[in-house]
Amino acid sequence: MTRGLPRIWLVPALIAIVVVILDQLTKVWILQLLGDVPGTSVPLLGDWLKFTYVRNTGVAFGMFQNIPQFFTFTSILISIGALYFYRYHLPHHNPLIQICLGAIIGGAVGNIIDRVRQGYVVDFVHVTWFPGIFNFADACISCGVVAMALYLTIKGDEQPAAPVADEAALGEQGS
Repeated sequence: MTRGLPRIWLVPALIAIVVVILDQLTKVWILQLLGDVPGTSVPLLGDWLKFTYVRNTGVAFGMFQNIPQFFTFTSILISIGALYFYRYHLPHHNPLIQICLGAIIGGAVGNIIDRVRQGYVVDFVHVTWFPGIFNFADACISCGVVAMALYLTIKGDEQPAAPVADEAALGEQGS
């Protein structure tokens, strides 16, 4: 019998943990750099890219402000749905899919931590031609979703592998 996490969960779990740690560290760092005063900004690349601290009570990129409890609950449900979808409907043995899922879940958990702890998400990446200010977690979620969607669009008909219950038998034979 296989010990610990089944192999299909190992890569997503490790990626998610790294994303959560980096997300939380970047938020601590930005608060040390800019202080805890929303609207404080420092230019990085002229007027094109800035770090601007905002407290986001909405969703990604500042949309739908002032209903944080709803979005905390919704984020948790979407994360559970993503895990279910990965397990039963995606080619979960594919490394790219595993990395994408880890990025999506890690980003969601990073923002959920902020919402539970503070009632808002710390956002700070301000690309001036882009609507909204975002953070590392938002970028991981967005990149994970886009990469997964592109892959699934291009590959199309790849089916998920055998259910996890079969993983133990396969693991013993393959080890």
